[in-house]
Amino acid sequence: METADFVDILSREGALLAASAEEAGPEAKVPTCPDWQVRDLLRHTGAVHRWAARFVAEGITEPRPIDAEPELDGGELLRWYRDSHRNLVDTLAAAPADAPAWTFLPAPVASALTFWARRQAHETAIHRYDAESARGGTPTPIGTRFAADGIDELLRGFHARPKSRVRTEEPRVLRVRATDTDDAVWTVRLSAEPPVAVPGDSGEAETELAGGAEQLYLALWNRVPVPSVTGDPALANLWREKSAII
Repeated sequence: METADFVDILSREGALLAASAEEAGPEAKVPTCPDWQVRDLLRHTGAVHRWAARFVAEGITEPRPIDAEPELDGGELLRWYRDSHRNLVDTLAAAPADAPAWTFLPAPVASALTFWARRQAHETAIHRYDAESARGGTPTPIGTRFAADGIDELLRGFHARPKSRVRTEEPRVLRVRATDTDDAVWTVRLSAEPPVAVPGDSGEAETELAGGAEQLYLALWNRVPVPSVTGDPALANLWREKSAII
């Protein structure tokens, strides 16, 4: 996928998130994030948008913490979120392809700009789903190609970091397969070190997590159950219990 594709998705997903949050109301519980109300979701996602935009807008090449979330609420919080989202979209759309910026995942992407467009598109898509779960009703489709890309980012990016807690005492092999798109399969080697995920299905795997790309994407982010588990269920349980991003 191209940078412009991610920016377009980010634009759409953020608008859907805000609309769903407005319908649900700030006090609504977020079933997919049980510790949150909608106001927490808006504060968190808006703060992340502003944090990401600054790296690109200011050419910051060193890590910096996310600013404190605001104490805003109600309509004022919604306006702040929409401003945060629009600023991020405009910043990414206007930035040159070679804009310098710090990044934090090892997953291969073309540039720092592509990294941030991709990361924020997926961040916003997952939290849009959270907002829609608070609102109720049928969630908006994610899109097969984008969902498969998000699985790749999660497996080869987030869980390649030392922070990943998806580990086993002895070497184990997990396979992840999206069944509705070509070449969307990964082999994940687990050990006492961070997981190592590579595209493809060579070799034997003890457990396979499978399903349509959209449902599998949401499942790997622990928003819905895994559509299909074959083999040793212990590795599926390990993912559910230890894969939360910290």
